[in-house]
Amino acid sequence: MRAALWYEKNDVRVEEIDEPKVTEGNVKIKVKWCGICGSDLHEYLAGPIFIPVDKPHPLSNNIAPVVLGHEFSGEVVEIGNKVADLKVGDRVVVEPIVACGECPACREGKYNLCEKLGFHGLCGSGGGFAEYTVFPREFVHKIPDNLSYEKAALIEPMCVALHSLRVGKFMTGQTAIVLGAGPIGLATIECLKAAGAKLVVVLQRKSVRQEYAKRAGADIVLDPNEVNIPEEVKKLTNGLGVDVAFETTGAQIGFDIGIDSIKYEGTMVITSIWESEVKVNPNVLVFTEKNIVGTLAYRHEFPATIAQMSDNRIKADGYITKRIHLEDIVEEGFKTLVGKDKKKHVKILVTPDKSLL
Repeated sequence: MRAALWYEKNDVRVEEIDEPKVTEGNVKIKVKWCGICGSDLHEYLAGPIFIPVDKPHPLSNNIAPVVLGHEFSGEVVEIGNKVADLKVGDRVVVEPIVACGECPACREGKYNLCEKLGFHGLCGSGGGFAEYTVFPREFVHKIPDNLSYEKAALIEPMCVALHSLRVGKFMTGQTAIVLGAGPIGLATIECLKAAGAKLVVVLQRKSVRQEYAKRAGADIVLDPNEVNIPEEVKKLTNGLGVDVAFETTGAQIGFDIGIDSIKYEGTMVITSIWESEVKVNPNVLVFTEKNIVGTLAYRHEFPATIAQMSDNRIKADGYITKRIHLEDIVEEGFKTLVGKDKKKHVKILVTPDKSLL
């Protein structure tokens, strides 16, 4: 079968590899659509980050080259022994967590914090940028007929956003600022509005992404080149600042503005993956008892996200800005997302099946 493999930074190749075989407790899936994630882009530009290179991943036992892709939907084509509640033809998405199930975090049900954590599409266990993949039944979720395969490929990034709200202990009626209107920032805006946010402010430099943010539900979008965002936020919140900030830029400016925009005892949630260190003066936390907390992926959010997307509480309209064939993933996918038109795109979906284009 054909698949896109990461070899090293700036080196992704579409090649012929063996089709995976279904095994006990696992499900074989024919991939319909897979989104190019910010994590994939980080690996392409600056990796390896999650991809095992020097030694095999402790769970997959593989090293690069690895099949990429973890935001995908597909159809069940074969089931392994001891899988009784799925059948061939079921429409599904994969929660791409690779966890040991044995460490303290896993035993607490916090499998996204597994000591040996990996991600399907990053750690060498297979991935969604391929014609087929095999994954454990426990992480395969059925989707309703009214949810298209295309929109279903957006469930994974929506789950990232929903989990960040839970980590930040966001409550209905609170206020928030989202730093950045890329795919995860937009998903965070949607989840905040679905959760009943009173006010959602967004940091986004002037580009079409400002319009994307408004379409996702932002109440106000501010450009840091034009205004002092923390001052504007305080004006909008009776001099207090917002309750929670969600940092999705992975840049110092987003970090700084996020901290300065939250109220006393407020929380900043770090969702972004960083390519370099950040500077912080701890006094900005000490003097106001502000909190900074990290969030990683998701746990137990897929069912809730599927339900909210299927009944249109989370609309995810306009996210898909380009659809391409697997063979074109480098030129039309990765190079587009790092090129001059990158700001125009939210989510580029990839399919191994030309009949879907």
